[in-house]
Amino acid sequence: MFTGIIETLGKVVNIEKEGTNIHFTIQSNFTQELKIDQSVAHNGVCLTVVAINDDEYVVTAIQETLIKTNLNNLTVNTLVNLERGMKLGDRLDGHIVQGHVDQTGKCIAIKEENGSWLFTFQYDTNHGNVTIEKGSITINGTSLTVVNSNINEFSVAIIPYTFENTIFKNMKIDDSVNLEFDVIGKYVARLHNRN
Repeated sequence: MFTGIIETLGKVVNIEKEGTNIHFTIQSNFTQELKIDQSVAHNGVCLTVVAINDDEYVVTAIQETLIKTNLNNLTVNTLVNLERGMKLGDRLDGHIVQGHVDQTGKCIAIKEENGSWLFTFQYDTNHGNVTIEKGSITINGTSLTVVNSNINEFSVAIIPYTFENTIFKNMKIDDSVNLEFDVIGKYVARLHNRN
């Protein structure tokens, strides 16, 4: 379980394919605090630490994860948003994030707005996911509030702190992003569609 509050950025330092799996070696400033078998969200994707060496650790993405996320787009030296699992009793500063990406979306617009940025994303509605204005959305692991919601697209406002301390500062139009829709909203939508 995560909150969507990004702790730090990590850098992909090695990518190794093994069958249909990909092993990513990540360099991060909290590696020494990790342990084998721990869950870490990488751009919102919950992956298990399988090896640790100095300031680098290894996680493995299986084919199912690679199909549903944008992890296939990672290259050596790519920065990723990182968040360790939530501790029981901690404040929930973002929203409940499972680290299970629902689908990918695409950045279709970036507008600077005198001190903040408005990012607009498009997604395929065939997966049954929806957004609502003032609802929660997780983009590449970052907990955000929807400011505009349409049938297959939505916008979020990014404050300077979030822009500087996440991979939003490197995002470009047409970039693929991992989307995890609000868990409560998903259950409500599923129940509504059954009736």
